[in-house]
Amino acid sequence: MRLLITGGCGFIGSNFIRYILEHYGPAFVTNVDALTYAGSITNVAGLAEQYGERYEFLHADIANAQQIEALMHKHQFFAVINFAAESHVDRSIDSPQNFVHTNVIGTSVMLDCARRYGVKRFIQISTDEVYGSLGPEGKFTETTPLDPSSPYSSSKAGADLLALAYHKTYGLEVLVTRCSNNYGPYQFPEKLIPLMIIKALKNEPLPVYGDGRNVRDWIHVEDHCRAIFSVLLEGKPGEVYNIGADGELENIEVVKMILAQLGKPESLIRHVTDRLGHDRRYAIDSSKTQRTLNWKPLHRPEQGIRETIDWYVAHRAWWEPLLNC
Repeated sequence: MRLLITGGCGFIGSNFIRYILEHYGPAFVTNVDALTYAGSITNVAGLAEQYGERYEFLHADIANAQQIEALMHKHQFFAVINFAAESHVDRSIDSPQNFVHTNVIGTSVMLDCARRYGVKRFIQISTDEVYGSLGPEGKFTETTPLDPSSPYSSSKAGADLLALAYHKTYGLEVLVTRCSNNYGPYQFPEKLIPLMIIKALKNEPLPVYGDGRNVRDWIHVEDHCRAIFSVLLEGKPGEVYNIGADGELENIEVVKMILAQLGKPESLIRHVTDRLGHDRRYAIDSSKTQRTLNWKPLHRPEQGIRETIDWYVAHRAWWEPLLNC
């Protein structure tokens, strides 16, 4: 079984590649990545040497139809798992066009090539941000109406709808996963948890948007990867699968947790002007995924975040070169 994984040099994609190669021997993986600021070849360092012909890398832009068609000529893929995306909300506010290019046009190219070259399954990796913001109660289900708040989440919502339309129109076996906030090894330093860890280690001010009471539902990236693998093998085409770990924490709680573990004072916290269109709360109902795919998260956020802090402390050589990206 050969898998085409886009964005495999990014945070979640690289963790998924490591997971699939380690846990599923029959899999052959082709990793396509444009190596933008958030995709680093160091995230997959050593895989070619360790796994030989089971792993290959292609430096390409998923929005470049000529490059993707050439790859489809080379291999017969069982599935495409589309991780490739511009994903940082602040960057989407500054440069929305980049997000449309990769998240919408790139997904369109991948879907069309998958349809024409006989790919069996297409897994569209999405986000809970497409649902918008929750009040103090309730959780997002797969039937929650889409209500994106940023150019990033709007581009992901558009890509989701396009993918599902390919199932309805052409019969392509499309499945969409929508996950809550991930944490774990190899996450680019602009994201909340690695950013706060690194600034605390350097004794720099930790910028917290608004009052810091925005709530996110946190899941360890390995639990996310396990869920995607279950969707790949057992999911029903045309369906959406929410993936979460019931790990709701306020942003300020996460920041204080990091400071406490590193022995740094809370006086390093700096409240800054809130992000435009900042959603107040996300929470995922993953009961459908747990019930139908026999999956459940294994990491609790408190312990998982502590382990993630330890990873960043031990891997300065990985993140220090990325700080000027």
